[in-house]
Amino acid sequence: MGLAVVTAGKVPVAYVLRRLAQAVLVLWAAFTVSFVILYLLPGDAVLTKLGSAEGGITADPAELAAIRAEYGMDEPVPVQYADRLLAALTGDFGTSVSTGETATHMVVSALPSTLAIAVPALLLAIVIGGGVALLGTYPRQRWLGQLLLSLPPLGISLPPFWVGLLLIQLFSFELGLLPAMGGEGFQSVILPSVTLALPVGAIVAQVLAKSLATQQAQPYVDVVAAKGASRSRVHIGHVLRNAAVPALTLAGVVTGNLLAGSVVTETVFSRDGIGRVTADAVTAQDIPVVQAVIVLAAAVFVLINLIVDLLYPVLDPRIAHTPDAGPARERAHV
Repeated sequence: MGLAVVTAGKVPVAYVLRRLAQAVLVLWAAFTVSFVILYLLPGDAVLTKLGSAEGGITADPAELAAIRAEYGMDEPVPVQYADRLLAALTGDFGTSVSTGETATHMVVSALPSTLAIAVPALLLAIVIGGGVALLGTYPRQRWLGQLLLSLPPLGISLPPFWVGLLLIQLFSFELGLLPAMGGEGFQSVILPSVTLALPVGAIVAQVLAKSLATQQAQPYVDVVAAKGASRSRVHIGHVLRNAAVPALTLAGVVTGNLLAGSVVTETVFSRDGIGRVTADAVTAQDIPVVQAVIVLAAAVFVLINLIVDLLYPVLDPRIAHTPDAGPARERAHV
């Protein structure tokens, strides 16, 4: 409904077009930077495939040349860049040097397994983070609020792999309630999702709590309370609404953290997914697959931030009339 309001005319068309142009620019930059970095990295995926990079095996030069020609690696760098960019526009990121499958197919095939833990983790992080922030800023007892608000820094400082191993030890080996590894069934999703959700929820709680505290000090809170609104109505109905803009801004960041965290989490729990594909591709220096993962992560990041940008005017109509993208982010104070 919010997006419908935005596109119905309350937000200038120029605002929407500007955000779309920025999204396209970010995707192009992600592709270009990843191509440059991966091309400059030392190593040779073809030699790695043939076992010559570290094993000292002498490869047939003709065979090497044939494989490089097959993957287009014998072309000048600008030609390779142009060919890969044009192909990427159609969803073709090339063929994996390691497996022979298309990079797009490998990433798309692994995506459902990652989404199976990332989506519950995001929802759980919002519930945990939002709950801790609301409870931590609501009590009249100062010590109780400080106690609750001391939890987010602790959650951020915990390494995901340590949290995962701790959960496996407790719920799998000690209590025998949940599987320690694998990706079969609903129960296999619980521990990886919690592992991903805890640090992300801590970030959400810290940012939202700071924003809630800032809004509680604003004069309109006293005005609303003087009109007879209850403490809970002021806190949730007014303060939370104005404090939600920074939390929305955070959505894109935490989504990126979930994708990055999946590399560690899927390794700890021996699950298939984007994280495992990325780890294997980096080990094999499989550039097409690594670049496909980078562009996919950038696309998810851009999509979430685009939705967030289009939701800003619903919460604060003044943002739609700012001359550039800066004020929206400045209002978020993130």
